Amino acid sequence: MEEGFEITAGVHFDAAHWLPGYPGPCARMHGHRWRVEAAVAGTQLDEKGILLDFLELKGWLQETVAAFDHRCLNEVEPFTERPPTSENLARHVYGELARRIGEAAGKVRLSWVSVSESPETRVVYRET
Repeated sequence: MEEGFEITAGVHFDAAHWLPGYPGPCARMHGHRWRVEAAVAGTQLDEKGILLDFLELKGWLQETVAAFDHRCLNEVEPFTERPPTSENLARHVYGELARRIGEAAGKVRLSWVSVSESPETRVVYRET
């Protein structure tokens, strides 16, 4: 079995949204403190013994979600075209991070992205 490492970093942002067509109170505008986490995996450590600096991964996450902070997600791309669910947010962040990691790191791959809109809930998105 090959040795491997996975590191995780997370950020949060505050934003409102509503879910069009949802049969309950989430159809009305409401807010969350969203938590977004991402994990990258790889096998090759650098000369300092690091797979990828946590601060670098956290920075990529912060840049990716910055446009959503203190906004109504329904009014921000790509959620003007699709519902701003946790699932769609996780898929969007995954796509943006995958591009950044592909361009910048080369030695790691994105494993998954998770989105939580409360401490009791979480969705995980990964591509196989």
